[in-house]
Amino acid sequence: MASLSQSNTQRQPRTSAATKTAVLTVVLVAALAASCLLSVAFGSRVVTFGQIVNAFAHPEVTDIASDAIRLRVPRTVLAILVGAALAVSGALMQGVMRNPLADPTILGLNSGAAFAIVCSIAFVGLSTPAQYMIVALAGGALTAMAVWAVGSIGRSGPSPLKFTLAGAVIGSVLSSLTSAITLPRTDVISTYRFWQVGGVSGGRFELMAPVLPLMAVGFAVAALSARQLNALALGDQMAAGLGVDVNRARMMAWSGAVLLSATSTALAGPIGFVGLVVPHAARLIVGADYRRILAMSALIGPLLLVASDVIGRVVSRPDDVEVGIVTALIGAPVFIALVRRRSMPEV
Repeated sequence: MASLSQSNTQRQPRTSAATKTAVLTVVLVAALAASCLLSVAFGSRVVTFGQIVNAFAHPEVTDIASDAIRLRVPRTVLAILVGAALAVSGALMQGVMRNPLADPTILGLNSGAAFAIVCSIAFVGLSTPAQYMIVALAGGALTAMAVWAVGSIGRSGPSPLKFTLAGAVIGSVLSSLTSAITLPRTDVISTYRFWQVGGVSGGRFELMAPVLPLMAVGFAVAALSARQLNALALGDQMAAGLGVDVNRARMMAWSGAVLLSATSTALAGPIGFVGLVVPHAARLIVGADYRRILAMSALIGPLLLVASDVIGRVVSRPDDVEVGIVTALIGAPVFIALVRRRSMPEV
């Protein structure tokens, strides 16, 4: 009887936690749906729900409201994709590094993409969004390879500490080189500054299409890495004792993070705080299991980015405040609040 009572006592907290997670998931899904509707409705011109339905039901209509709606739909889709990619990428990086402050910005990937963009503008003369997208993707990927190579130097092989230091150093060097190129060139600064802020206002389906397969591969790799990240969280020795090839698992998760980070940066520019804050929020909701953290991050990230984009359009109508500025304003105090919580779980 005592053992049965103890079993029931253990089962009740688990059931309660699962119920709480399910309720929060439903709430977040509803909030994301509402944010998407507001994203389509609000802008320099506000449209009604009936006009939104009419625009989708009658695609041949070309009035002002319908045209505005059709421009906002790819923007909203881009915010969803980039938000999910950045959030999952940040969760992967924090798992690989076992560092709660790891994200694409801190590890230098955004600096690599920015340096590639500046070089392409200053020395090659590239000027179209499609060209910037390809260059940023290549710059972020090459920087990630450099961080991995430097972080793997030494007899001990790759380690979270060396990765973090390598990312910080390489990111600082590339940022300095970017400044050295842009400061004497006002023409380069005037072009680069619009990309540097980070935003989804230029979202178009034809620009997204070439990058979507790489992003899909990144999400697939992230899903396959979740169980191994749980083992890596126990430490390299414990993970190896459980039969996990530590270097292979770390490289796999790192590859997924790089694909997601590079593709999102290529599409929307360097948007900060999403990859840093969202995994912590997911961890507070679902605990330390990376299978749940990655899934919840893929839900919270789009919500944050779509909502930030709506806020940026509402506060400065008829102009827009780019989403990268809004996420920084929202993300900084939220992250401080998360850090101050004593119950915040470790990575």
